Amino acid sequence: MLGMPGMRYVPLDSHTAVAQWQFSPFPLLVLAAVLITAVWYLRAQSDLAARGRRWSRKRTLSFLAGLVALDLALQSPVATFTMEFFQAHVIQHLLLMVVAPPLLAMGAPMTLALQTSGRETKVRLLGILNSRAFRVVSHPVPVWFAYYFSMFAFFLTFALGFAMDHMWLMDLINLVFLFASTLFWWPIVGLDPIPHWPMSHGAKMANLLIGVPIESFLALALLSTTSPAAPIYTLGGTHAGAGILWVGAEFFTFLALIPVFVQWVRFEERKGARYDAQLDSEMAVVQSDRTGPAAAVD
Repeated sequence: MLGMPGMRYVPLDSHTAVAQWQFSPFPLLVLAAVLITAVWYLRAQSDLAARGRRWSRKRTLSFLAGLVALDLALQSPVATFTMEFFQAHVIQHLLLMVVAPPLLAMGAPMTLALQTSGRETKVRLLGILNSRAFRVVSHPVPVWFAYYFSMFAFFLTFALGFAMDHMWLMDLINLVFLFASTLFWWPIVGLDPIPHWPMSHGAKMANLLIGVPIESFLALALLSTTSPAAPIYTLGGTHAGAGILWVGAEFFTFLALIPVFVQWVRFEERKGARYDAQLDSEMAVVQSDRTGPAAAVD
């Protein structure tokens, strides 16, 4: 198969599958950002421990795994093979949209930043979170449509082929996908404070489940197409990528339902415990009122 003009064809074998990492400016910038963020997170966690405050290891592992997924999407052989195989392009978008964002969100980075930053930094972070601009950007309706339907516009039109002919644009689009996906996943599986548009646990699960038929329809549309998703890809690769998209999107959606369900159960348990404590307190007051006069007579 021929690649884009001026580009060398990279065969898919056991060697290239592990050796074709990218070291052009954009992937190196991604790697630097990932490393800097990881160092900050670990140092912030260490600072919190020094103050005698515990930080969940699960949050740390989740956040670091999200950073790894992000680097795999934009620097690893996955990114390299997007030049030749539509399957790799689908895997890249799964990493950017349904793997890295929820893992990063479950790491609660904003909570960690607020607990370890100085007063001035806290004021700035809270100012951003409570700003009108962020309120507009994070509105669940446009975020929902951007998350689920942006892939239709990208995979089923000329947009993919055009972007792959202009890699600076493709890099920018990948960052936009990541940002939109972060806005989508943050209020669903994240533990950070959400100053605007809070969701009930039922709404979170519904938000994910509604997307299942939408993702399936996109996969079916790609499976049914009679032309490649872009001129640099083959029709067979397009169909294979559609299968990966279908299975991968539904699989990761199912996995995402697990923490949402667990959070819902724990929320209801805490709510029940508070209700029981309130009833016990009221019963104690009633019992005290009943026994009080008798004790006074004795």
